[in-house]
This record gives sequence, structure tokens and C-alpha cells, in this order.
Amino acid sequence: MRRSVPLDRARATLRDALLRHVPVDAREERHQNAILRLVETEPACFSRHTFTPGHITGSAFVVCEDTGLVLLHHHRRLGAWLQMGGHDDGENDARATALREAAEESGLKDLTLLSDEILDLDVHPIPAGKGEPTHLHYDVRYALATATPGDIHRDAAESVDLRWFTLGEAAERMNEPGGRRALARVAKLL
Repeated sequence: MRRSVPLDRARATLRDALLRHVPVDAREERHQNAILRLVETEPACFSRHTFTPGHITGSAFVVCEDTGLVLLHHHRRLGAWLQMGGHDDGENDARATALREAAEESGLKDLTLLSDEILDLDVHPIPAGKGEPTHLHYDVRYALATATPGDIHRDAAESVDLRWFTLGEAAERMNEPGGRRALARVAKLL
């Protein structure tokens, strides 16, 4: 097991946010502990080039507060309906990454946080591809809102489709425990 190393400001900020987050079940608690270990032991935890075991990503469940609908995109490479999100591009801040990625992938310019706190935590494998080995994404998830749901625009490089769903439809499309857990939390914020 790797030893903790002194934390820089970005890692300390994320560690503090992780410690404030209250997992809803044992699975999410395992994810929280794994992300904490990564943050405490890997100085390059935000780098998309840290493959062993993986790196921090930031993602966002984008909702329209007026309708209660959530936006998902059908990810081109992974072939699945997912929330917006991706790799850190130098922010060293999962929340900033989630906001940037959501704006890029949705075309929405008015995204705001529904809560300053973390929505959900999930660690999941990413298959090898694009010259990268199989690795883990230590995903820190947030809830964002838009008041302009008609302004979505699909990024063809990232998505096959981009569509609004009810929370129930989104849970069915995502069809995995982390997505259902996060969407249940989104419902409580609306």
C-alpha cells in the first residue's frame, strides 16, 4: 500500500470535500475510501496520464429545474448513456472539470451548481483505447442546472446522441448502480 504524501492545495481541497461527503451505501463508501487513498498518495492524481491505478475525473448530472429532466449523452467511445464529464485539463479541481466538461459536451452556457458539495462518488474501469491502457476513473460527480434546455448542442466528437430524460428514464438508460444512486440524489435537490 502506498504511503500518504504531503498534500498540495488542490489535493487538500478535494480531500476536505471528500471527507464532508456522506455516502449513501457501502458501495459508495468504498469508492470514497478509494478516492481518498488516491488523493493522499498520488501527487499526480489529477493527470489523465496517471494510469496506475488511475486518475480523478469530474462529471455532472445536468438538470432543468423547470421540467425536472436530466441531460445524458450517448458516449461515442464507451457506447453508453452517461452524464457529462471527463478529464482534468489543468484545473486540478474536479468541480471545475465537471463544469467545463458539461458545458463542452452539452453546448449549454448557463450551467450553475445545484449544490457546492459533491453529489456522488464512483470508481469504474475504463477499457484500453486511444493509446491508453485499461485504468480506473475516480469520478467526483456534481449536480448542475440550466435554465435554457433548448440550447443543447451535441459535440459529435464525444457523443452519438444528446437527449433530455425523466429521472426514471435516465436511470433505465444508464442501467448501473452509480447512475441510479446519483439520480436519486438529484431528485432530492429538485
